[in-house]
Amino acid sequence: MDRSSLLLLLFTTTTISIFFFDLTTADESPMIFPLSYSSLPPRPRVEDFRRRRLHQSQLPNAHMKLYDDLLSNGYYTTRLWIGTPPQEFALIVDTGSTVTYVPCSTCKQCGKHQDPKFQPELSTSYQALKCNPDCNCDDEGKLCVYERRYAEMSSSSGVLSEDLISFGNESQLSPQRAVFGCENEETGDLFSQRADGIMGLGRGKLSVVDQLVDKGVIEDVFSLCYGGMEVGGGAMVLGKISPPPGMVFSHSDPFRSPYYNIDLKQMHVAGKSLKLNPKVFNGKHGTVLDSGTTYAYFPKEAFIAIKDAVIKEIPSLKRIHGPDPNYDDVCFSGAGRDVAEIHNFFPEIAMEFGNGQKLILSPENYLFRHTKVRGAYCLGIFPDRDSTTLLGGIVVRNTLVTYDRENDKLGFLKTNCSDLWRRLAAPESPAPTSPISQNKSSNISPSPATSESPTSHLPGVFRVGVITFEVSISVNNSSLKPKFSEIADFIAHELDIQSAQVRLLNFSSSGNEYRLKWGVFPPQSSEYISNTTALNIMLLLKENRLRLPGQFGSYKLLEWKAEQKKKQSWWEKHLLGVVGGAMISLLVTSVMIKLALVWRRRKQEEATYEPVNAAIKEQELQPLSETSNA
Repeated sequence: MDRSSLLLLLFTTTTISIFFFDLTTADESPMIFPLSYSSLPPRPRVEDFRRRRLHQSQLPNAHMKLYDDLLSNGYYTTRLWIGTPPQEFALIVDTGSTVTYVPCSTCKQCGKHQDPKFQPELSTSYQALKCNPDCNCDDEGKLCVYERRYAEMSSSSGVLSEDLISFGNESQLSPQRAVFGCENEETGDLFSQRADGIMGLGRGKLSVVDQLVDKGVIEDVFSLCYGGMEVGGGAMVLGKISPPPGMVFSHSDPFRSPYYNIDLKQMHVAGKSLKLNPKVFNGKHGTVLDSGTTYAYFPKEAFIAIKDAVIKEIPSLKRIHGPDPNYDDVCFSGAGRDVAEIHNFFPEIAMEFGNGQKLILSPENYLFRHTKVRGAYCLGIFPDRDSTTLLGGIVVRNTLVTYDRENDKLGFLKTNCSDLWRRLAAPESPAPTSPISQNKSSNISPSPATSESPTSHLPGVFRVGVITFEVSISVNNSSLKPKFSEIADFIAHELDIQSAQVRLLNFSSSGNEYRLKWGVFPPQSSEYISNTTALNIMLLLKENRLRLPGQFGSYKLLEWKAEQKKKQSWWEKHLLGVVGGAMISLLVTSVMIKLALVWRRRKQEEATYEPVNAAIKEQELQPLSETSNA
């Protein structure tokens, strides 16, 4: 999927009601927002916000894991369960959308996604919303319907329904009834994407957050934490957490736009302030933070200033072409393949808010790895023809972002998001089968970001070379052989790694039963699996949380093992080369000795035979030995 279509698709994150704004002008192409947003509720009233601030008691949280990687997949997903019994779905986390929707079994125009379609007929708690004055109705005037159309011509439409939504056993929040979209048709990138649907976290009464707040089961706050470069995953919390020490805040005006905006005033590169008028960040929709957008987009003036300032700080690096000839990417080589070392080459960028506080962006927050040149990186910052500043997920990698809607502010803290998830997670299986008891929310203070995850509770696992595990799969039809390549892709998706890292080592079958042994190997450019990734995989396997779609049949994790790969000494690394060199030296020496002997023998033979007519040198006769007289 190219960057333009990816950006367009993920601007589900920038869905907007026609009740709010007209996003196009006569002489200007539209920003990449959906052109219409039917059945969106009216703009929130001041009374709504005042009512929400009346919640003073601590309420439970929904702790949810994030999957995928922003640059590899184009989005982050979380798991949501709908119905009784619960049916599982992988949904794109989207702060710009206000509706959650999944494909339904009645959909004849829906793509093939990660999980089976939602089957309303199997849920005893499902109910389609009947037509009423607060919704758009179908042609027959019987049911409430929704429709979402996007600028790249993809769309989603279906029936608004209500059912029990569960958030996983890591959550303190019990399952709740909520309204969602039951898709009957999807087109464009929505049809082809791997994720099942969208989880809307924007402002509006159809948003999951708004619905939970209106029920009084969570406070009007949620948080997202995206994993770092080449790590992926992360955590999401629906509900309030205590602001950790060091968190910086920016005001967010809910009446400026329906998006989550921040009060950006100035940018600094390597500690030097850019000569920009603060108004450049306040055009049109202001500065918008969007979880569904991949990169960062600035007005042209600001983009040029940032690009030039970064280039000025890296004179030792070579400017090269980007991986895609269709785009004029700003890329550099010479920084090395180790992501942990790129801060030694690229400068920090600081975003200064109206209150004077600054959010520091490390290189991983504005760079992406060049896909064709090793040790090369490209700016994940691009110019926007619109005057809106749009900050995508790359800007907040390894950053806890708290959307404090109750107090109209957004908080930011650099932290290790994978470590944060482990602090939040509980060891139970994620698929809820019964309501979970509600507990009081606890204070969560994420630890500062570190280069590698702690592994003290897994002694000796400091360099993992391979992780192997065996699963048994029981297929419904003995004539259908599992597609191992598809299973490998899903395993990679579950483990948040590249598909090439998952390999089938062995398999056996008996009737409908298959026993498969899989291996997880380091990325092509590495000698071992990083501590963060290895620990995440081992914890997932240890807690038996590896889940495969039902289309592969029923499955069971049998066993798993992590094999260490200790750092080799110089002799261990080069022993083969040394031995080979010695053998070659001996062979060459032996050959040279043989050649010398042959040459010497030939010389001797040439000296033995003289020509027939050659003059013979006279030789003095030796006297006979004297004998004594008799």
